[in-house]
Amino acid sequence: MGFQTEKQVVRDYYAELDRAEGAEIAKVMQGYCAPDYLWRGFHPFNEQTSAQAVAEGFWQPLRASLTRMQRRMDIFFAGKNEMDGFQSTWVVSMGHLMGLFDQDWLGIPPTGKMAFLRYCEFNRVEHGKITETAMYFDIPHLMTQAGVNPFPPQTAAHVLQPGPMTHDGLLYDDQPEAQGTATLASINAMISDLGTWQLGLLLEEELARSWNDDMIWWGPAGIGATYTIERYAKQHSGPFRAAFTDRSKTNHICRLAEGHFGGFFGWPNFTAIHSGGFMGMPASDKRGEMRVIDIYRREGEKLSENWIFIDLLHFWKGLGVDILTRNTQLSPPR
Repeated sequence: MGFQTEKQVVRDYYAELDRAEGAEIAKVMQGYCAPDYLWRGFHPFNEQTSAQAVAEGFWQPLRASLTRMQRRMDIFFAGKNEMDGFQSTWVVSMGHLMGLFDQDWLGIPPTGKMAFLRYCEFNRVEHGKITETAMYFDIPHLMTQAGVNPFPPQTAAHVLQPGPMTHDGLLYDDQPEAQGTATLASINAMISDLGTWQLGLLLEEELARSWNDDMIWWGPAGIGATYTIERYAKQHSGPFRAAFTDRSKTNHICRLAEGHFGGFFGWPNFTAIHSGGFMGMPASDKRGEMRVIDIYRREGEKLSENWIFIDLLHFWKGLGVDILTRNTQLSPPR
């Protein structure tokens, strides 16, 4: 089962989109996207229902801020979506959008220096058109690059995040179907173990069922990345579970795999009540939404790397803390 047609649509789209300037961006998007296009992006962009709205509201301002932008992809794959019975085909891209931060964006002050916006994008392709997109991006990481630190000290470390250790994440060619099946099975086994955090095992024992011991969890700014099962349990998974109660079931819109790579996204993935302590924030009796993309690399029968995108701005805003407005208003004068 190959996905060359769908992959080529997205590759051609990126080539034209990345060359376009100003109003040309909307023309490119209208050429590649369906009339009933649905785009989901992190706060403050949220859902948009036309290519024109995405071009004018997201891409044009971003490109005006990050000038001479380059798309630096680390992972690219495609597959059938398990969540609709393997009917639809999606193409996934992950990496950084790099440019010179020359004008403010969302109130974040420019630096005049190189800046990197982590992104991951799922594109549904039907009959040669992109009909649906989930594009998630790490705005808090861009804020920290501009000297605006929006969160208390994180439990793990956040640096510029590399692609796969194996340097083989760009799956432009067809992959053996059995490899994608095995990767999806590994992801599903991990999700099954995760459940509602009630498997009954010690945390490190639970994690060892699905993860290789030298795993790397590449978390977003505000949480950070962590290495090995033992440190992941201490630096993220344990504190995260301790900070939430009444976690809902997982709710994915898309889940797929190709070769040794796979991933999913939800809108939201799950909800939970923040009982206190997550990211140094006070408790709330409100239910918060976690919009998440997870991308995985499998090695052997288990998972070895995981890149995570969480809409922390949306999550905290839902609990009454507007991180973006608060921190950009307090940013140093330019």
